[in-house]
Amino acid sequence: MSARLKVVHTVLDRLGRRGFEVRRHSATRRQAVLSRHGVDLVLDVGAADGGYGTSLRTFGYTGAIVSFEPQAAAFGRLGETIAGDPRWTARHLALGPEAGEVEMNIASNSTSSSILPMLDSHIEAAPSVRYVGTETVTVSRLDDESAPLLDAYAHPFLKIDTQGFEREVLAGGADTVAACVGLQLELSLVPLYDGGMLIDEAIGWAYDHGFQMVGLEQGYAAPTGEILQIDGVFVRDAVTA
Repeated sequence: MSARLKVVHTVLDRLGRRGFEVRRHSATRRQAVLSRHGVDLVLDVGAADGGYGTSLRTFGYTGAIVSFEPQAAAFGRLGETIAGDPRWTARHLALGPEAGEVEMNIASNSTSSSILPMLDSHIEAAPSVRYVGTETVTVSRLDDESAPLLDAYAHPFLKIDTQGFEREVLAGGADTVAACVGLQLELSLVPLYDGGMLIDEAIGWAYDHGFQMVGLEQGYAAPTGEILQIDGVFVRDAVTA
């Protein structure tokens, strides 16, 4: 073994002893999937302040992004994030099964905000995170928002991160789902929001609709070490054949 490799192994060993692991970034694998399937549009549902889109850009995605974020404060930060990127647009909306308005619960850390009530299991895992207020948000259907886009792009990809509200988003997006070559869903391993879709239902739904899982990304972990949420990346069966 060369001296350089010995140094690398020593560093990796010391990091491992301290609880760290060096591995290929999951976003690199995700970008390889998007590239392979020719994704030219990402529908980013539950964009928060734009972290997902920023990750897409950082790891090489250059196609169009349309982000949806209902919270006023988060949408303001999202606008700052996308400034100067002509292929990334944002809409100040929640998505659900029907158009209208709904009261959204706003969390102290913003990203845990949800239309659904937060369960005690969430509070126990993250005691510092609580609902601190509500905000009336506008709701649209994914199909109504995406219809003009689906004519302009050949290989759309759908990402949904809505803190348990994924089932309702999908209920308003049947035509969009049918047009997508892939999707990314937040998968809850334990109930965190009252009525939220759990991992078994989400994966079953994806396979029933012609997708198969090709990647996992770690999401939300409790301070005690338990992983509570992960993200699943899925693509069409026919595309992977």
